[in-house]
Amino acid sequence: MTDIPATMTVIEITEPGGPNVLKPGTRDVPSPADGEVLVKVQAAGVNRPDVLQRLGAYPPPPGASDIPGLEIAGEVVALGNGVDNLNVGDQVCSLVTGGGYAEYCVAPAPQCMPIPKGLSITEAGAVPETFFTVWNNVFDRSGLKEGESFLVHGGTSGIGTTAIQLAKAFGAKVFATAGSDDKCQACLDLGADRAINYKTEDFVKIAKEETEGGLDVILDMVGGDYIQKNIKALRPEGRLCYIAFLGGSKAEVDFMPVMLKRLTITGSTLRASSVAFKEAIARNLQEKVWPMIETGKVKPVMHAEFSLEEAMQAHALMESSQHIGKIVLRVG
Repeated sequence: MTDIPATMTVIEITEPGGPNVLKPGTRDVPSPADGEVLVKVQAAGVNRPDVLQRLGAYPPPPGASDIPGLEIAGEVVALGNGVDNLNVGDQVCSLVTGGGYAEYCVAPAPQCMPIPKGLSITEAGAVPETFFTVWNNVFDRSGLKEGESFLVHGGTSGIGTTAIQLAKAFGAKVFATAGSDDKCQACLDLGADRAINYKTEDFVKIAKEETEGGLDVILDMVGGDYIQKNIKALRPEGRLCYIAFLGGSKAEVDFMPVMLKRLTITGSTLRASSVAFKEAIARNLQEKVWPMIETGKVKPVMHAEFSLEEAMQAHALMESSQHIGKIVLRVG
């Protein structure tokens, strides 16, 4: 077993603000509580919620670490009481409520998953947040089924690249929006049937023309004026799911079409959900998605890797929206 030091390097949010407020710091290495494991982090994914937390707009839930980072991959180095499904030395990836931008991080054992065969450790660090989010919202909450039509906004984001691949793998007709022709091509390369440049094309018009009366499921992280447009783009019995509001969470909306078309509007945040809730998602992923990753049918799309100390640059890249896929921090 690797000797566990008393202290570790972490990335702290020194005050709310731009990427430059992310600074290396030193903290005590945490001890796993009952049902938790301590992971020596080798890779930590960078996600939009980390940016929101840095800005002061997404505080960690009670009891969670104030260190950013919601997904990790690495080696289990210590077990809390009651953990019987993992061993010291196991290589895992996990969703966490915070603390990922660090050399060591505690994780609930039920949320830890074996690294899919064929993935590098940095690729594994890019999996949990987007795959948990897409599975929960597209398949569990929105009930996307084979033969249905699906649209994801922001098709080249980490969420978007995951959603395109999973929706296609499970037999949906996939639409995606993106902000340039190059990004649209990236969506097509990942399996989208139709990529829509939202700067030059009307996704509502295209959705209605290229489906039988509209889309079955839309996954949106934009909000704002997209809310009414999404409602228009859905067919009767359609489902609209929200996971973020980059364009604002408030809008003036005509709900008459919601009633007339019998639409369902839902949304979620994973971070504050219970361990049991996340455990159910982890089981589904291992049973239904891990085999697809291991055969290469689905894979995390990697854009860039940075060292832990380069978290500032990683956040600056994410906020530029120039990336296609995931940004990951290498640790150690």
